[in-house]
Amino acid sequence: MADPRFFAAAGPFTLGHLAEIAGASLPAGADAGRVIRDVAPLESAAADHISFLDNRRYLDSFSASRAGACVLAKANADRAPAGMALLFSEAPYLAFAKIARAFYPAPVVTAGIAPTAVVDSSAELAAGCRIDPGAVIGRVVQIGARCHIGPNAVIGDGVVLGDDCIVGAGASISHSLIGARTYIYAGARIGQDGFGFASGPNGHLRIPQLGRVVIGNDVEIGANSTIDRGAGPDTVIGDGCMIDNLVQIGHNVQMGRGCVIVSQVGISGSTKLGDYVVIGGQTGLAGHLNIGSGVRIAAKSGVHSNIPAGLEMAGIPAVPVREWRRQIARMVRMGKAKPAPGALGGNKDEAMDGAAADKAE
Repeated sequence: MADPRFFAAAGPFTLGHLAEIAGASLPAGADAGRVIRDVAPLESAAADHISFLDNRRYLDSFSASRAGACVLAKANADRAPAGMALLFSEAPYLAFAKIARAFYPAPVVTAGIAPTAVVDSSAELAAGCRIDPGAVIGRVVQIGARCHIGPNAVIGDGVVLGDDCIVGAGASISHSLIGARTYIYAGARIGQDGFGFASGPNGHLRIPQLGRVVIGNDVEIGANSTIDRGAGPDTVIGDGCMIDNLVQIGHNVQMGRGCVIVSQVGISGSTKLGDYVVIGGQTGLAGHLNIGSGVRIAAKSGVHSNIPAGLEMAGIPAVPVREWRRQIARMVRMGKAKPAPGALGGNKDEAMDGAAADKAE
């Protein structure tokens, strides 16, 4: 159960209503009028809570759970404890997400401008906006309806925000056009200069970065992530992209729809990602690459060349996952292999000593 000091639960809801919200089905004879008051993990749920099972690794926790209801696939129903109500879904985690959002909807924005906020007289704020203490709104900024600008956030001159955006505490945005329902978390930096300079015998000369950052609708940008503006072409983030904390996106990068970028990824300038690309944490991508739609890249990979659509990649340098697994298997075998006497150099006695040590092991 969520801490009520920080989260206020809606509801209660009946099982029938929750099934409708989740697009799930109840088994024949189920009590659709049973009341559920909150969501909770399998291990801590009580009789008036609903939980979910999506990964078979947690079947034991599911079987021992005291949850009153659970969302799961039909294939796992035989492991349910007595008395637990079941909601069937082919995508239990997604169904549970819909239920959790019903219990804990996004807070309604309370309109108002704090006395210590600084809002330029030329800025346009649509109805229902909230501007928190210390926030700064620059010249000719356009902010859509019901936006929430957190404390000490800075919205630079000319920035455009669509409706229902959230900008977290201390975030800064410049040179950007941002769509509706975008959530920019605390400390994010969007629109600053890209890393562009020309080098010569007298040092490095910075090149003016004359592009923008263009962000679509329904995007999330995690805490302390950075997105550089373009050098001439724009940096583009497509609709529905999810960007974790501490991600660096260089100038001129173009991301398609629905990409998922996990923490500590770095994408170098002018690289293009297709739709629904997934990049695991701490992966680095070189510049000027083309990554096809549907590509999935494992964590801690290094990508130095183009990747056709649909491939799964891993390793440094990144290769198709099957090849990466073969590489790992070969290294493991090499680590276990015992060299022939003298194969590593040295005299016969040293080789014999080594062979004896191997035998002792």
